[in-house]
Amino acid sequence: MFGYGDLCESVPAIYTFGDSLVDVGNNDFLSDSILRADFPHNGIDFPTGKPTGRFSNGKNSADFLAEKVGLPTAPPYLSLVSKDNKLNSTNAIVAGVNFASGGAGILNGTNELYESIPLTQQVEYYSIVHQQLVQQMGSARAKTHLAKSLFVIVIGNNDLLSYFEKDSQVSKQYTPQQYVNLMASTLKQLIKRLYRLGARKFVLTGVGVIGCCPIQRLQMNTTNDTCNIEANYWTKKYNIRLKILLKKLMQTQLADINYSYFDTYRVMNDVIQNPQNYGISEIKEACCGMGKLNAEIPCLPIANYCSNRSDHLFWDLYHPTETVSRMLTDLLYDGSRQFTLPMNVEYLVHT
Repeated sequence: MFGYGDLCESVPAIYTFGDSLVDVGNNDFLSDSILRADFPHNGIDFPTGKPTGRFSNGKNSADFLAEKVGLPTAPPYLSLVSKDNKLNSTNAIVAGVNFASGGAGILNGTNELYESIPLTQQVEYYSIVHQQLVQQMGSARAKTHLAKSLFVIVIGNNDLLSYFEKDSQVSKQYTPQQYVNLMASTLKQLIKRLYRLGARKFVLTGVGVIGCCPIQRLQMNTTNDTCNIEANYWTKKYNIRLKILLKKLMQTQLADINYSYFDTYRVMNDVIQNPQNYGISEIKEACCGMGKLNAEIPCLPIANYCSNRSDHLFWDLYHPTETVSRMLTDLLYDGSRQFTLPMNVEYLVHT
């Protein structure tokens, strides 16, 4: 529908916020974090064949979306800063920056013991990039540049996983409804801050079917490895809240924003119910790991990994394979309104 050259002109940059689904290496720079993917067998299908900090056997959705709009994958923010936290690679930020961090949540308390970068801090880092762009381009040009850029937010998975994990402490502090409400209200404030810092085109994804990831199936301790129904129920409730808040923001408070919401849950659920339609044959077991469902031991260098990776829904305990990430990004980009509301990304970039 749209030409490649048009896309490059329409999308000057992608600024990505989120968790391990779109982390392209930020956690590699967190010396104390154990939530890293800078070791085999991660990256086995990446063009270099080596681990890159992506929680995947190859590329992830951040890579595939950049390819769709004709941009290089944005560098991890922490690769651009010096030891004293000064931004020292200012030219790189014009085409985008990736702030995503494995383990990150909307809420600051999510995985704080593992030194992830919560969304609040990611937005704070973006404010530094925004300031630099204004200095570099001038206020008017920076405003135009950012208004055309995509602001991608892929987050919420870890908040809900933390709530529904075995022996969860946060579940003792909040009811599920209170927790979902807190997630949505916190995200709303951070979206409004990004808006004040120039963001006008948002790409947001709902949380997937987290109760069916290998580790959640394992924790249910059933003979047929069933999904965690309660986790899935409250994931759907959160996604509904997210859709409502986006619609209200656009109608009442931030009238000049446009957004594309991707129903990750609906797509993943369809894959689980009808895997043959997507060329998937294994929906329960992780490709890389050890023990039952390859979920008793994570994807470490000592772990086993499958040879038929394109047949698997999950690469490891939590994350999709490269094949599934590509499929999800294809649907996000030019899928029907069955999965994208109120428009897909292809239309968003031309609004």
